[in-house]
Amino acid sequence: MMTPLETLVAAELSLPVDPRAAAMAEAIAALYPAAARAVLFYGSCLRTADLDGQMLDFYLIVSSYEEAYGKSWLASANRLIPPNVFPFEHGGLAAKYAVLSEADFLRLNGPDTVSVSVWARFAQPSRLVWCRDDAAREACVAAIARAAPTLLAAARPLGGDGVDPLDLWRKAFALTYSAELRAEQTTRATSVVDSDPERYLRFTAPALAMAERLPAVDGKRAERLWARRRRAGKMLSVIRLAKASGTFAGGIDYIAWKINRHAGTDIRIKPWQRRWPLLGALTLLPLLLRRGAIR
Repeated sequence: MMTPLETLVAAELSLPVDPRAAAMAEAIAALYPAAARAVLFYGSCLRTADLDGQMLDFYLIVSSYEEAYGKSWLASANRLIPPNVFPFEHGGLAAKYAVLSEADFLRLNGPDTVSVSVWARFAQPSRLVWCRDDAAREACVAAIARAAPTLLAAARPLGGDGVDPLDLWRKAFALTYSAELRAEQTTRATSVVDSDPERYLRFTAPALAMAERLPAVDGKRAERLWARRRRAGKMLSVIRLAKASGTFAGGIDYIAWKINRHAGTDIRIKPWQRRWPLLGALTLLPLLLRRGAIR
């Protein structure tokens, strides 16, 4: 029997999406016929329903990295520094998809990880747009139902008791944004909640009920944990950027596009940076930090 939170998650995952997004998810799964378990659609394109000219965001959940990649170095890279991220085009739309195993997806949605990247994203709305079978669906629901309790349990000691539920969510997302290298404006965490406040109000009570089952942390301990998450998260962002130079053709142009779109900058990539994308991306980093284009 599902918990109240799992029931909410399952209902949300089953909501319809633009048929073009569903077709793209099916095409992504078809690239991994033996390993694909589920494809999830999330992010700003889901919130706004604006797909044209945007970069859609998907997570591909696989049975294992060995089944997905064989003996390729990509299996080790995905295991050591999850996820791997790849570009994809289908039906006139552009996307990127991240790859995680079912085991890693469950683990990274929970509190026993220093990285916020998965549970911060899946505490937000997502859609299960392709699924292998009922067992894969149930595994996705169970994993995603860990995300919101993990988020609120981590943020609540710094948000204060009795705070307005929506302010607690805003505070929580602001903390996660500070724990990654982000190009978005500082108001982005607020806009995530304000785009669908009723959804977050529905999720508050069942998510907090599950959060109560997690180990309690006082304010000082929470501050130290968030400082650790910020240090580790920014370092992981740089490492993932380096790894993407081997998995994401044209990745440096995508990075520039996203920064310009979200931060209002005019970053232009030079020919030599395209020729050596890893070096080019790393040389951009100090400039972007000085300009405040990423935080």
